[in-house]
Amino acid sequence: MRFVEEIKKLLAAAGVKGEIELTTPPNPEMGDFAFACFGVAKELGVSPVEAANSVKSKLEIGNWKLEIAERIEATGPYVNFYLKTSELAKTVLGEIQKQKEKYGANKSGKGKKVLIEYPSNNTHKEFHIGHFRNVCIGNALVQLYQKNGYKVYPVNYLNDFGNHVAKCLWGLLKFHNHEKYPVNKQKWLGDIYAEASRQVRDNPDFGKEVAEIQKKLEEHDLELWPLFMETREWSIEKFEEIFKQLGVKHVAVFYEKDLKEKGQKMTDDLLQRGVAEIGEGGAVIVDLSKYNLDVAMLRKSNGAGLYLTSDLPLAVAKFKKFNADESIVITGTEQNFYFKQLYKILEIIGFKKKLTHIGYGLVNRKEGKMSSRLGNVILYEDLSDEVCDRLKAESKIRHADWSEKKINQTARILTMAALKFDMQKHETAKNTTFDVKESIAFDGFTGPYVLYAVARINSILKKAKTKKGDFTLLIEPEEKQLLLLLAKYEEVVVDALKNYNPSAITRYCFDLAQQFNDFYNKRSILSAENNNLIAARLQLCWAVKNVLENALNLLTIDTVEEM
Repeated sequence: MRFVEEIKKLLAAAGVKGEIELTTPPNPEMGDFAFACFGVAKELGVSPVEAANSVKSKLEIGNWKLEIAERIEATGPYVNFYLKTSELAKTVLGEIQKQKEKYGANKSGKGKKVLIEYPSNNTHKEFHIGHFRNVCIGNALVQLYQKNGYKVYPVNYLNDFGNHVAKCLWGLLKFHNHEKYPVNKQKWLGDIYAEASRQVRDNPDFGKEVAEIQKKLEEHDLELWPLFMETREWSIEKFEEIFKQLGVKHVAVFYEKDLKEKGQKMTDDLLQRGVAEIGEGGAVIVDLSKYNLDVAMLRKSNGAGLYLTSDLPLAVAKFKKFNADESIVITGTEQNFYFKQLYKILEIIGFKKKLTHIGYGLVNRKEGKMSSRLGNVILYEDLSDEVCDRLKAESKIRHADWSEKKINQTARILTMAALKFDMQKHETAKNTTFDVKESIAFDGFTGPYVLYAVARINSILKKAKTKKGDFTLLIEPEEKQLLLLLAKYEEVVVDALKNYNPSAITRYCFDLAQQFNDFYNKRSILSAENNNLIAARLQLCWAVKNVLENALNLLTIDTVEEM
């Protein structure tokens, strides 16, 4: 924003050297922006308080001219800047009107390409809310990178050839071989996998049978392969259906079945080069102890591959196909150590590409940690249906005159808003406990609360014809806080990407919606003192709506006209 650059130029003219960073004071009485003088104090050899007074004096001696500031004060070690609300309004609202949906975008990533792999889910397992959180984070990062000017390649890697597949196929053949397939075949496979996992846990000898199935898979056994391909397709079809619903648009999908053999050859090459070695029982390992990364296994003693066996050639294949500057993989935090091992091996063999792993926290129920092996996961579809049913019931109570079609459409949008917002409102690495009742509340830190603010603005704008307002009339403290928040959006977009943290966007949406509601409750809009003030406040409302929709779009959340 122009006024931020003006303040920085002003400070530079007053003798402040180096990069100038402005902060927001904890309350408006301490100014709208503050400059900490600790660095200046060190350079001058004086106390921070003396440094702040010195900077302020130089600004006064220089007869500072800053149209947007009404005064500058030195408070303790800070120089505080108090902005003119009317000038702030002209700058901020003028920029939003000019940029519209592009407001907040920048070109910092121009010419750079990034590849984002998500959700890396497994076939023969169910799509649960852990996968859903992965998708929400991945979708948001795709949008954030694009907003920051990058060329983005969203891809997926389906684990369709691992031990979980062998376990599921073993369970199907051993316990369900002659059963009629149900309508939801993907869910059936997930149930069989959970059952098979319990059987293997309780009967250790069954593990040998599963290992034999795994071996046959890797050998493309003629009898087993058709069943594998058929059941694999069940999962892929269901995943594509869910991805379409969630707005996931992969430009490519990689499959473990296509990489396992390449990984085995790569393992042989690492043995020849001395990077890998034969470990206990004949397994192939890479000793990473000197890097404090323990020992990584590339091949089991029976010759079967592991995840590492496939992930090594996957890294190569992704860069070969897209030639990106960076490859990002999003998985649960429980795989943080695994990816450190993977990236270290790639570094050792001379793979000089930027590799980033983003670990997200687990999504738990109130009853405790979920596990697909134990069969106690919360399925995305079940959760989505439950939330939608509740919101339909709420909409019927609020709008008895609405048609069934409108109720269903509104409830579906609100369902996605509630779920996606809740999955992203915590920092990425933190574990979360999902609460249905809390997620659909129309007040508090929720998606429906933010959407309600947009719907309220829609209602206001429908009742009056907007015209160009006189922004100099916007002088109230609630208006100023709204304007400062609107101005902050650009910074939020940059920081959210810098920290791989979509929760910064959800927090911003909530803060902006909350600040708008405060303005709405304290200041009249359609019944203001005169038409010019009404027009100015309507423009402010429009700007808030525009930025909220802009921010929600980063979270792939749609809005509704009314609620």
